Amino acid sequence: MQAKESEGRLDAASYINAGEMTSLFADQALIPGGWRQAVRLTIRDGRITGIETGAAPHPGDERHAVVVPAMPNLHSHAFQRAMAGLAERRHTGNDTFWSWRELMYRLALSMNPDQVRAVAAQAYIEMLEAGFSRVGEFHYLHHDVDGRPYAEIAEMANAVSAAAAHTGLGMTLLPVFYAHSAFGGKPPNEGQRRFINSVDSYAQLLDGCRRAVKPLGTGVVGVAPHSLRAVTPEELAGVVALAPNTPIHIHIAEQMREVEDCVAWSGQRPIAWLLDHAPVDERWCLVHATHMTEAETTRTAASRAVVGICPITEANLGDGVFNAPTFTAAGGRFGVGSDSNVQIGAADELRLLEYSQRLARQGRNVMAPPGGSTGRALYDQALRGGARALGAEFTGLAAGGPADIVSLNTGHAAFAGAKDDALLDAWIFNAGNGGVDCVWVNGVKQVEGGRHRARGDVSQAFFKVMKQLAA
Repeated sequence: MQAKESEGRLDAASYINAGEMTSLFADQALIPGGWRQAVRLTIRDGRITGIETGAAPHPGDERHAVVVPAMPNLHSHAFQRAMAGLAERRHTGNDTFWSWRELMYRLALSMNPDQVRAVAAQAYIEMLEAGFSRVGEFHYLHHDVDGRPYAEIAEMANAVSAAAAHTGLGMTLLPVFYAHSAFGGKPPNEGQRRFINSVDSYAQLLDGCRRAVKPLGTGVVGVAPHSLRAVTPEELAGVVALAPNTPIHIHIAEQMREVEDCVAWSGQRPIAWLLDHAPVDERWCLVHATHMTEAETTRTAASRAVVGICPITEANLGDGVFNAPTFTAAGGRFGVGSDSNVQIGAADELRLLEYSQRLARQGRNVMAPPGGSTGRALYDQALRGGARALGAEFTGLAAGGPADIVSLNTGHAAFAGAKDDALLDAWIFNAGNGGVDCVWVNGVKQVEGGRHRARGDVSQAFFKVMKQLAA
């Protein structure tokens, strides 16, 4: 079906014929009951309406070797895609997360809505090409360059939502509440002026964000108190009250300095303070949670909150290593995110998660059960945890569920001789993004042959913006 283009934006809805049915036939598919052979999926209106195993292909079926559920990306700052590779020169002093943050602020102070839309679209096609089907956009760049709200308070949210519509990526929009520079309600600094809201203005922003995602059809809006250092306890309670049934995401315990500052302010570490003072439950996603004690780890697991692990960004910023084995052994759930988007890959995040555990524990196959596949263990947990964190329906490849699907590029050398769980091991630990063939979101094929349908136009716009920002 020919896409329509209006005012420079591709209309994702134009790729869907109402009521049109598509059928996919896969030699192997990962469904909720495990791997099955000769699987036929029928799709209508973005959902899997039927699934047959041990089936024969029908005339007109689109045929693939292997299909698996697509992965949620639970944490992204899309505008930071413009920084990828540009913060790798060492400072004369100690180079840390905090010095990186100053460079990020400079970028944040320079971008207009059109530039944010173009950069976000580039990030989003890269996510789709990597096997992600939905993003949790932790969106805190709200206001004009002087810090005053735009006439439409959600102007920047409109920009990232338009990028999601353009690329066909599912979105859970998480507008960030940010009011202070440090624990104890300290005034924001100049570099943060585009982020700042009161609880009242934030409520208006939330309404604007709901309008922004409405055209996406499956869009979700949650809330995101930025961190304990950026909100007071009273503001945190006010923001949480605005989201009785929606996702709540917060950065927490990412850096040791943050932990030390929290102890100086409250007498408690960040995770302990949050669990003692906020109604943390399955709606919550604790992003990073890198620095937890054993007791905090098991308490977090018991709370049913999802932990959002972003291994590539955490490595890039020198955050530390999440205590994943203890957390999962206690029944904790996690998902993965691309965060600063310095590199985007579903397989890459899962691989680095496992490798970081191996380095920390000087062992192998840390995240796998005895005798089990590491790739399968990582993939299953990140699917379920990511979907829960994003308020997204998840049933895997099953009748009635959303048709968010990845077909694997089994022509890649990594897959030679592989079947069943070994296919996931090969994708995650060898093929990376090269292992992705096609990606469907809500039944619409957005990626074919590893390339997004709009990559040419999107990348051209991205290159133009990067030249503007470098000038």
